[in-house]
Amino acid sequence: MFYFGGIGMYDLVIRNGTIVDGTGADARRGDVAVEGGKIVAVGGQIEGEAAETVDAEGMLVTPGFVDIHTHYDGQATWDDVLDPSAGHGVTTVVAGNCGVGFAPVHPGQEDWLIQLMEGVEDIPGTALAEGMTWDWESFPEYLDVLAARHYAIDIGTQIAHGAVRGYVMGERGAKNEPATPEDIEAMAAIVKEAMEAGAMGFSTSRTLAHRAIDGEPVPGTFAAEDELFGIGRTLGEVGRGVFELAPAAIDGMDSNDPFKEIDWMRRLAAETHRPVSFALLQIDPAPELWRQLMDLSLEAIESGADLRPQVASRPFGLLTGLQTNHVFQKRPTFMALADLPLDELVIALEDPATKAAILSEADAPPDPNVLFDGVGAFILAVADNLYVMGDPPDYEPTRETSIGGIAEATGRDPQDLIYDRMLDDDGQGFLMLPLFNYSHGDHEAIREQLLHPAAVLGLGDGGAHCGMICDASLPTYSLTHWARDRSRGDKLPLEWLIRKQTKDTADLYGMTDRGTLEVGMRADLNVIDHEALTLRSPRLVRDLPAGGRRLIQEADGYVLTAVNGVVTRRDGVDTGARPGRLVRSGS
Repeated sequence: MFYFGGIGMYDLVIRNGTIVDGTGADARRGDVAVEGGKIVAVGGQIEGEAAETVDAEGMLVTPGFVDIHTHYDGQATWDDVLDPSAGHGVTTVVAGNCGVGFAPVHPGQEDWLIQLMEGVEDIPGTALAEGMTWDWESFPEYLDVLAARHYAIDIGTQIAHGAVRGYVMGERGAKNEPATPEDIEAMAAIVKEAMEAGAMGFSTSRTLAHRAIDGEPVPGTFAAEDELFGIGRTLGEVGRGVFELAPAAIDGMDSNDPFKEIDWMRRLAAETHRPVSFALLQIDPAPELWRQLMDLSLEAIESGADLRPQVASRPFGLLTGLQTNHVFQKRPTFMALADLPLDELVIALEDPATKAAILSEADAPPDPNVLFDGVGAFILAVADNLYVMGDPPDYEPTRETSIGGIAEATGRDPQDLIYDRMLDDDGQGFLMLPLFNYSHGDHEAIREQLLHPAAVLGLGDGGAHCGMICDASLPTYSLTHWARDRSRGDKLPLEWLIRKQTKDTADLYGMTDRGTLEVGMRADLNVIDHEALTLRSPRLVRDLPAGGRRLIQEADGYVLTAVNGVVTRRDGVDTGARPGRLVRSGS
């Protein structure tokens, strides 16, 4: 249905665009008018003048993307842009995922929470320690700190099990000792208080892959059902929020029964009448398990229990290059050069004698206090699953293009190939190691996951894994690879992909004021030159507090992004406008 605005003065009119409105309806040509932060007219040829008029001829006009899986919990206390998400058409993010966060916190407990976040999400602890102000103790006070800030995009956040358990149980909680009934009652009271103050949900982690710097699993990893249900029931009492988790057994890291995990999640969703959303990836030890678990989730939904697998639109793993963790980082000759500026390091490594020395050496013992310090030998051992990224990057490569495949075809040593490829692009070349979602080069599993009616799109991890990945670019990847460029299988409909990362993600978290281009909705929107939309290769920058490093992945083709009707990006460049605010559930 088309809506036509009356003649008058608007704040913004976008004319002649191809409107993909987020509902899943067919794309159509027309105009969009904005006034007072709301969409006031959509479709056809809207009459009237505007303070700003944008000609979107040949371009897509879409809702702003809603990314429900980020880790900006710390960054949001010092940074008002929230890149890399803001550069990919994202206008709303949800933080506080995977059971890690920074509130509530007892005075003196701050360093422990930083170490927990650093261990689980690879966010430099020095950056968190330097950048965060800690002007809170309770979770409502933390929300008030965020509410006092203005951002380029909107942000909501969940309350995390790790922080709650540590706050209530102290050392017992940090060491994953069983919770008493009194502990559970106290934790539930804190979570209920947070939900009533506007938390978007509660998150926990049960995977052994998530550990603090000291190696201890995230508090709550082994929580019994009485603890999980005691806390989860508060969401039902308040009547809003999502119970989000990184589940046990589903990542291949432990021997728990994944079907038991699905069972308790299903029962919790049924009892509380609140969505339960869990991370789901394809794993090498059981490459078909994801399909069984998704089908069980759909059965749960059909029975009235809202159980939502959260999936990603590309392989999940790590990037390895000269400035990140790599094969040669523990070789003595490289270690002696590692602190050189990048340009000088590249010159030194191009010396044939230096290369020969590094390739011939054994690794020095890894430092147990340095995250992923011993990963080099592992990377080399899986060269058949290691791929050169390229620019633009290829996230659906073939076995023949792997380091192992090239080595086999050319008779070269895989080490030699890795060494040379890391020197590409003046030392900024990256290789990709898919750890999940690409078992044996399976090109169709991700597409099937995305199409599954139970699935919700997420797992971008914006703000996290700063030295490993940059999956905050998933919205751009979905629109380029799946809607336009894919050559190794069927593509996916553009209208459907837009809905998956706008209306569907917003609705899951109860943000029914955004996610579609309809009259009365928030004017969060993008103008995109889809034909020119290009995802660039990641690059490493050191712009976090205390010189902390992170991977940034930029895109070309975003002509305009608006938040609450205010233009925040033009041609991919931040305008300096800060209309973004804290989003509170129930508001």
